[in-house]
Amino acid sequence: MKPPLRLLLGLAAVPFPLCAETHPEAQGGGGSMAEIAKKLNNPVASLINVPFQSNFDFGGGPDDDGYQYKLNFEPVIPIRLNDDWKIISRTIIPFIDQQDRIGNDTQTGLGDVAASFFVSPLHEPPGAPVWGLGPIIMLPTATDDLLGTEKWCAGPTFLVLKQEHGWTYGMLGSHAWSFAGEDDRGYVSLTSLQPFLSHTTPAHTTYGVNLESTYDWNAEEWTVPINLQISQLVKFGQLPVNFQLGGRWYADKPSGGPDWGLRFTATFVIPE
Repeated sequence: MKPPLRLLLGLAAVPFPLCAETHPEAQGGGGSMAEIAKKLNNPVASLINVPFQSNFDFGGGPDDDGYQYKLNFEPVIPIRLNDDWKIISRTIIPFIDQQDRIGNDTQTGLGDVAASFFVSPLHEPPGAPVWGLGPIIMLPTATDDLLGTEKWCAGPTFLVLKQEHGWTYGMLGSHAWSFAGEDDRGYVSLTSLQPFLSHTTPAHTTYGVNLESTYDWNAEEWTVPINLQISQLVKFGQLPVNFQLGGRWYADKPSGGPDWGLRFTATFVIPE
């Protein structure tokens, strides 16, 4: 049985050890901790960081008792082109373990990899919005045909945001069409729209909300999880690490989609 495309979509301060340094003036790779906290809220900031994002989704499947765990490895690498422009490479490599989501079986393995490349100005005028534009490519890397589309997909992606007075707000979006792959799998046409809003305090604690909405044009169905999350930037020796904890509720979903979920992310910032 081939899975419906929609079922393939993932789509108070947290306590930390005493050795973790959270003082506002603590220095880390790439600048002060305050600067790093601000950059972590900007997907096209010039900051090398490596998130490990654990997602737990509950409900869905044929009996509405399904479960999925997805670990996204998401390295972000900025590449300076010249004095005016840069490219930000963002890759999502998912490992999935799910039960009773597609039939009453268990699937475990690598999912489809998605790679985005944003071209963005190296320097923005003071007070100007930050933006990035480029391609997104989805690779059929799933190790189980029930964990991926078995299609090569590509399309445009964009980002626009503004940061002021500790606030970050904006939109991340993309659209992908399939152009090659297994003939017996359905055509892919997916739009992703992710508006987001967050506030970072002087203690480097960030409170945020975002939608990770996806529209499947073939099935004519939305998947709309609302995420609420809190994160704290700390430092272990010279290594800044951002920990995030959040929950989500699916405001809209196709038949068989999950009901709610949890997320935990550890993001390691690579010192310059």
